[in-house]
Amino acid sequence: MYGKRPTPPVEPDVWLAALDDVRRPQLAELDARIRTAFPEARPYVDHGFLSYGRYTYRSRAGQTGEWMCVALASNKAYISLYAGPMDISAFAARLPKASLGRGCIRFKRNADVDLEVIDEVIRDSMAYDGKHVEYGKT
Repeated sequence: MYGKRPTPPVEPDVWLAALDDVRRPQLAELDARIRTAFPEARPYVDHGFLSYGRYTYRSRAGQTGEWMCVALASNKAYISLYAGPMDISAFAARLPKASLGRGCIRFKRNADVDLEVIDEVIRDSMAYDGKHVEYGKT
């Protein structure tokens, strides 16, 4: 999913430490916000993302699998926050400097977004932790 290949296991602190000096504090701040809001959610690295929570799914085509509820990524031009199976379009007006994709919010720096809105996205996405999602069901 999301075009990322599985990566060798790495500890979350090692993942953060490997980031450059510009991105490290930005992603460390987001990580701290997630860990504070969800202390029971053990962070892990999956598919190159710093991830939290887990849900199972069945796709419209009938494929099944597991995916993270919330994930952070440091890309060349931006930070990405993946919000599991959520439709994040409802947050677009409240995140005018961010670019929104399917389940993804992209921004250059934390100062470009309202972190309280980001917290809301994280809370809503973490509500899927341990649950099952059937895509295409009404």
